[in-house]
Amino acid sequence: MISTINRLQDALGGAGQSYSLQLPQIAVVGGQSCGKSSVLENFVGRDFLPRGSGIVTRRPLILQLHHADAEYGEFLHCRGKKFTDFEEIRQEIEVETCRITGSKKGISPIPINLRIYSPNVLNLTLVDLPGITKVPVGDQPSDIEYQIRDMIMQYICQKNCLILAVTPANTDLANSDALKLAKDVDPQGQRTIGVITMLDLMDKGTDAREILENRLLPLRRGYIGLVNRSQKDIDGKKDIQAALIAEKNFFLSHPAYRDISNRMGTPYLQRSLNQQLTKHIRDSLPVLHSQLQCQLASISKEVETYKLYDSDDAIGRTKTLIKLVQHLAGDVQKLIEGSADEVDTVSLSGGARINRIFHERFPYELLKIKCDERKLRQEIAYAIRNIHGVRTGLFTPDMAFQAIVKKQISQLKVPCFEFVDMVSKELVATVYECINKLSSFPKLRDEIERIVTAEIRDQESTCRHQISLLIDMQLAYINTKHEDFIGFAHAQNTCNRSDNKNVAGSGAQQGVARPSSLIVIHKGWLTVTNISIIAKDYWFVLTAESLCWFKDDEETEKRYMLRLDNLKLRDVDKGFMSSKFAFALFNTESRNVYKEHKFLELSCNSQEELDSWKSSMLRAGIYPEEVHTLDNAVSQNFTDPQLERQVETIRNLVESYMSIIHKTVKDLMPKAVMHLMINSVKEFISSELLAQLYAVGDCSALMDESPEQRQCREKVLGIHAALQAALTIIGELSTSNHSTPLNHSQSWMQPCSTTYPKKVTASKSRTRGRAPPVPAHADPSGRGPACVPRRPAPAIPANTK
Repeated sequence: MISTINRLQDALGGAGQSYSLQLPQIAVVGGQSCGKSSVLENFVGRDFLPRGSGIVTRRPLILQLHHADAEYGEFLHCRGKKFTDFEEIRQEIEVETCRITGSKKGISPIPINLRIYSPNVLNLTLVDLPGITKVPVGDQPSDIEYQIRDMIMQYICQKNCLILAVTPANTDLANSDALKLAKDVDPQGQRTIGVITMLDLMDKGTDAREILENRLLPLRRGYIGLVNRSQKDIDGKKDIQAALIAEKNFFLSHPAYRDISNRMGTPYLQRSLNQQLTKHIRDSLPVLHSQLQCQLASISKEVETYKLYDSDDAIGRTKTLIKLVQHLAGDVQKLIEGSADEVDTVSLSGGARINRIFHERFPYELLKIKCDERKLRQEIAYAIRNIHGVRTGLFTPDMAFQAIVKKQISQLKVPCFEFVDMVSKELVATVYECINKLSSFPKLRDEIERIVTAEIRDQESTCRHQISLLIDMQLAYINTKHEDFIGFAHAQNTCNRSDNKNVAGSGAQQGVARPSSLIVIHKGWLTVTNISIIAKDYWFVLTAESLCWFKDDEETEKRYMLRLDNLKLRDVDKGFMSSKFAFALFNTESRNVYKEHKFLELSCNSQEELDSWKSSMLRAGIYPEEVHTLDNAVSQNFTDPQLERQVETIRNLVESYMSIIHKTVKDLMPKAVMHLMINSVKEFISSELLAQLYAVGDCSALMDESPEQRQCREKVLGIHAALQAALTIIGELSTSNHSTPLNHSQSWMQPCSTTYPKKVTASKSRTRGRAPPVPAHADPSGRGPACVPRRPAPAIPANTK
């Protein structure tokens, strides 16, 4: 099983997936000069790790030990090269470390993968992490302590990682940096294995028996004591085999450790780690298999897309080009029609924004046309007088009506052209949103953007021409027989002043039909700025009869309800220091709108919100101040009463006819724009864009990938291949239990006596009649003391109690 995990690390390491999958492994954690390197070298039986002062391990070293007949090492970054000289392995580690971190004492989380094959090792996988330091030395960054801590946390936070916490025996266990970090991520001590080094350096008369018996700071997997080579031994090139013999003699001869020597030393630690890691891997494999399958499924769709493209296949490039254009046409269609695969829940997009222009922005632009009542009456009077000339007219001249109506109709071209501009901008933004999905092929994206933009501009020009033609049609013939036109007779019968107000009011309402009083027209937050010292935000609800505001959007606490009768809307200039967009409501009869206030000033956060509220106010019958405002005081002091009646008649006729024109224009403009511009552009993208691209010339050049896209594609395909290889490796694993046979030439520990109770009895005199607790680590499963057979025995299954 350990070999399987090693193969998984090799397969996934190149794709950068090792951390996300949390492979079972053992992380070696400890402070500087605590003996971590000596522990690993004792496992291998060779000196191969860099040594020196300060931080020597500056990149994580993933050490895979493989039991084999030959003895050599291999690096993942040097595939196929075998290192038989372990001094060369040391030099390669130093060179590879400097290649990433530089010659200074910086660190890097990018690991170095090293595999060592030897007859003297058991199958094992460990991660040697940089030693914990407190004070930066030399060129080290000031936050080196936190960098190292974060790197260690990346490994030990994983639930599948066992923690080998190395602490020297000549320091206080309560101050152990390794145990403190392990306690942070493993508070119950379920994943932590304690290692106490340098037992031979403790002061005379002291020992670590209480720690090793798991009584001082208990861990679920217990503690194991070691004796490492001293710096003098290392400098003197003392052989590791001789050091292991010295370690054996130390435990066998020391009075505090003699009776627990079978659970101490490097060979026991290596065998214990082998068995614990094997069991840990066996327990983690089902979850690991599920993680691999989930990750493979998550990128399968993207992989299928990448597999269809081959940069060296001309036919494949052409197929990809055709599919990309087809997808583009489909995306534009869906975004405009509102059937996109992903629905935006944050803001309006695509067809919804165009729809708002159709039914909110454009009607409001029509009503924004300024109409000065005094000027209109004056123009009508001048037209009547000029038509009569030197004669005194007895009847109202229809030529004056036509002249004024044509002038009013001509003014509609400006808002209609602005309407085309707004739709064109939204259409361009919608198409660009879809084109940006082609960022993987920058040349193709730029060429499509150029072609489609030119087509939109052409269709916009055509649409402008047709709209201008529609306005000219209205100018060409004034249809006074229209069924909604009031006619001369009706207009003349309503010329008296008592009826003027009624006619004007009815004409004002012809443009917009007020909805039912029960229908909510608009809801949203607005800021009331003029009724208190501090501006406050309220939740406003507009219906056809009233404007209410509440404390919040739950609409449980109503603050006020304002009737809409005789209300008008007035623009408010934006203050110099204000970022709000404001408008005001006032009463046309000079009454107070709210308590003692003559007007109610409201503001919102954006121009779009302001336009939306104004459009809703129009639907509710609240018009801008200068639109449909009839003031009897503006009438001219005509000297001729007959002329005054004729002016009033023409004015009523103009208002009636322009109401018909407004209805017609509001109905025809969206239809014309939809047919001439939006539908034409969609048809162009779906049927003619591909031909335009072929007409450019070299289509193969358009399909050149961007460097980022090429790198992304290779990365995704590499991850996919690595995940498939990992699943294959797990599938090949036999479900039967197995373990690696021990090298009994190193098994120097004394066998457990069958009279183990005598040892307990001997121990009672030392502990005042109390039998020492059995450490949990005595057996890898934590269920009892371990016994080593007197004679070499066959391999023991990992689940043996």
